[in-house]
Amino acid sequence: MDDSNPKETRKNMPRGIFLLPNLFTTGALFSGFYAIIAAMNGRFEIAAAAIFIAFLLDGLDGRVARLTNTQSAFGAEFDSLSDMVSFGVAPALIVYMWSLVYLRDVSNFMGKLGWLAAFIYATATALRLARFNTQVGTADKRYFQGLASPAAAAVVMGSVWFCEIYDIRGVDVTYGALVLTLVAGLLMVSNFSYYSFKDLDLREKVPFVALLAAVLVFVFLSLGPATVLFAFFFLYMMSGPVVSLFRWNRKRMRLAESGRGSTPES
Repeated sequence: MDDSNPKETRKNMPRGIFLLPNLFTTGALFSGFYAIIAAMNGRFEIAAAAIFIAFLLDGLDGRVARLTNTQSAFGAEFDSLSDMVSFGVAPALIVYMWSLVYLRDVSNFMGKLGWLAAFIYATATALRLARFNTQVGTADKRYFQGLASPAAAAVVMGSVWFCEIYDIRGVDVTYGALVLTLVAGLLMVSNFSYYSFKDLDLREKVPFVALLAAVLVFVFLSLGPATVLFAFFFLYMMSGPVVSLFRWNRKRMRLAESGRGSTPES
């Protein structure tokens, strides 16, 4: 078990500013900002796609920093601030402008609930990032505690992209967007465990079937990227509660069996 202080871990990082990884982080921040601009102009499909580009760049900056040995305390803080914009503020504003804003046509109360749902999502992102930063060096790297903010943004923006592709207007799915936004936000601050994929080593040898599976992924993505991405991240979002429920039920059954086994014979 690692008993190191996460604050000390960050203090021990180099304090310089390295260009290469921070270029990826800046690109992710730019994509999130551009997504907001696109949504303000009514181009919601482009806005959703920009968030996925930010998702890709955010996944690359840390790997590039580790591969090139250019990790720094500045980069870690810059990455968190970029994530807050690209996966917190941007998705909240986009889903509000795309769908939640129409709740005001239902009633004044529902209109307030619409923008409050977007605010709850943005706040949950900030809380999720703050909790993650305080757990650096102590948490199990194989799992996230709560849904990661990029994955939550992928679910919400995937739904927007999916609906735009199939000509489903935001005004027609306001209640669905409301529920999805709240669920994604609350799962970010939950205690459910999510597999992080951080223990995957791309440099290791893999069986032929793994390469075939990677090819199939690219085939499906080319056929319908919006549908495939939304389906994948929605299933990933639900995996936390489902796996936790399965573990709880298995533990309950074991306790019940042990209880029956310890009952004295009459």
